[in-house]
Amino acid sequence: MHIELSRHSSTKLYSQIAVTLGDRIRSGLLTPGTKLPSVRNLSAQLSVSQVTVSKAYAELESEGLIACSQGKGCYVSAGAGKDQTGDEADLSWQLSLMDYLPRAQLWHHFNHVLPARYQFHKAAIQEELLPTREIVANAYKMLSDDPALMANYGSFSGDFGLRKALASVLNGSGMSVTAENLLITSGAQQGIDLVARTFVGPGDVVYMEAPSYTGAIDVFASRGAKIIMVPMDEEGMRVDMLTKLCDLNPPKLIYCIPAFHNPTGVTMSVRRRRQLVDLAQSYHCLIVEDDPFSSLYFNEPPPHPIKCHDQAGHVIYIRSYSKTLAPGCRIACMAAHGSVLSRLIAAKSTTDLGSPMMTQKALQPFIETRLEQHMEQLRTVLRRRLQLALTVLRKHAPAELSWNVPEGGLNLWLKLPAYADPVSLERRAEQAGVSFLPGGVCYAGEADSRHIRVSFTYPAEDKLQEGLKLLCSLIAESRTASPERKPVL
Repeated sequence: MHIELSRHSSTKLYSQIAVTLGDRIRSGLLTPGTKLPSVRNLSAQLSVSQVTVSKAYAELESEGLIACSQGKGCYVSAGAGKDQTGDEADLSWQLSLMDYLPRAQLWHHFNHVLPARYQFHKAAIQEELLPTREIVANAYKMLSDDPALMANYGSFSGDFGLRKALASVLNGSGMSVTAENLLITSGAQQGIDLVARTFVGPGDVVYMEAPSYTGAIDVFASRGAKIIMVPMDEEGMRVDMLTKLCDLNPPKLIYCIPAFHNPTGVTMSVRRRRQLVDLAQSYHCLIVEDDPFSSLYFNEPPPHPIKCHDQAGHVIYIRSYSKTLAPGCRIACMAAHGSVLSRLIAAKSTTDLGSPMMTQKALQPFIETRLEQHMEQLRTVLRRRLQLALTVLRKHAPAELSWNVPEGGLNLWLKLPAYADPVSLERRAEQAGVSFLPGGVCYAGEADSRHIRVSFTYPAEDKLQEGLKLLCSLIAESRTASPERKPVL
């Protein structure tokens, strides 16, 4: 178990230890009942005093994440993370294996969440709304007509025909790219990981919006980056605050989701987009523009991507087609220029020798002929579901619950009343068959948030209305559900 300590940071060492262990516990990497290293052993491993480790353990115990007993040691509390699998074998020796996963919230909240009747935790689209049958038919025809495709490796950059089709789509949104400027990846998540593994190392400064996409935080944290989160307002990331922070901590990379931001739904203004490019030029750093939602607008399209303002190759643009077409195909593209692109392709080649040809070829004809028609139909349905969700909230939500109305995307970002404890609410919601994403996992190093993210696009319309009514009642009941806990401020 690796714990990266910054001995020149203003954050106390014991607090750094507590944050790292706390993230592992909340992510489920340290399961309930796991015995933590002794104070003596961990202090020797980290070259810190035993007092420092004792303070870290005391902080974790005060948060209810671990329980310590004189003479027995410290164990992960039963209520922290997820329950154990039932395997009674003693696997405590595994903690002696060094790993470099400081947190895994994406895995914890999406792959191991208990089945729920009302699934609001997934930023996804209901299966029935996706063109999967047509894509499967394309794959079958492609394999029947040319089975030799399965006998050869594809290009590390991705199939040229698909890249050409995607370049045409991106140019329709204001960009100027060719097939040679694109790299196909296995979803946007792989794209983010390729950027991190290529350009981010221990101690490098990565700026992100506060809050931000959980999966990106996990990736940059695993590289040992110093993640600094920048507050947002109605125009997106506060570039004025970012500029002041950059004077103290020069950036290696700025990660943002400018269109229908995940999780808040906010869209970055044109002014802020241009300011970001100017700032990147000043500091010779990279901007990673993650764009999974820009085509899912409900009224007017969002502004042109940040990449459109980039003249010197500072922006790496990522657009995923997993959510809107076929999550099982795991297809996204990255647009970059110069040696930045070359290095990303080299990183991709060492990862998987190129994305699978079958899924690329299956998606190509749909993207060439049916993409825009499908997106128009999808926008109509999702706009109606947003209105359904807002109608339920306006009628049934407690007066203290608030939210912003997004202009596109998949999510609602709800601000809980002061009396509602997110941890208790999540536990009671899970028991009632309702799942949501706790806002705390959308921050780096912060355990609590008075927000939760609710996706209104994955459940069917009847489940959407039923589930939101139930969630509203659970939030209202929070006033008396956990009187022993202090409100989260």
